[in-house]
Amino acid sequence: MKISSGSVLIDNLLDGGFETGIITTIYGPAGSGKTNICLLTSIRSVFDNKKIIYVDTDSSFSVERLKQLTKDYEKILDKTIFLKPISFDEQKKCFDKLRDLTKENIGLIIIDSISMLYRLELGKTNDVYDVNKELGLQLSYLNEVARKKDIPILITNQVYTDFQDNHIKMVGGDLLKYGSKCLIELKKFGKGVRQCIVKKHRSIEEDKSFFFKIIENGIEKFTPP
Repeated sequence: MKISSGSVLIDNLLDGGFETGIITTIYGPAGSGKTNICLLTSIRSVFDNKKIIYVDTDSSFSVERLKQLTKDYEKILDKTIFLKPISFDEQKKCFDKLRDLTKENIGLIIIDSISMLYRLELGKTNDVYDVNKELGLQLSYLNEVARKKDIPILITNQVYTDFQDNHIKMVGGDLLKYGSKCLIELKKFGKGVRQCIVKKHRSIEEDKSFFFKIIENGIEKFTPP
């Protein structure tokens, strides 16, 4: 099954929307549109009479932006369960709560973002192995929740530049790559242009994409000259 993203552009890209029962990771630089896509999907889920769990690790959620996207913003807020961990350990505890929280009429889980507190934890320790092991366990738990409850889980993720090969890479690397059945990359260009690219999917060809701009009431397609 699939749920609508709340955007015709994304639904067309994904042949109907986000798949249920799996993790979809949306990654890209700051300001590329990750949280906007999460908000649009949240709005649509509420209109489909579902509740949302929104794990906001870096205070990306904006009520003002939500107001721009829908006049029914109070309904969205009323149907959203917010979790706001401030440490990697609290993030784990938030995920532990999901099994009980999903007993309600939950139609969507959003983690925005999976890497914020992970990166902070890496900065506090030399034991990279243990931190990566814990992130792997958290992703395994999320996958279990997604499969058993047949709920779509949207994860946003940050990127960094690998100075060895000068390539843009996703934080968490293979852990996120293999933990997600769908990977969507967002890129930024000049004059507010962005690109949304399928990098991994079970039934859609890699590198299928569209260009877009963020506007007050969502996103709109941009056709390069």
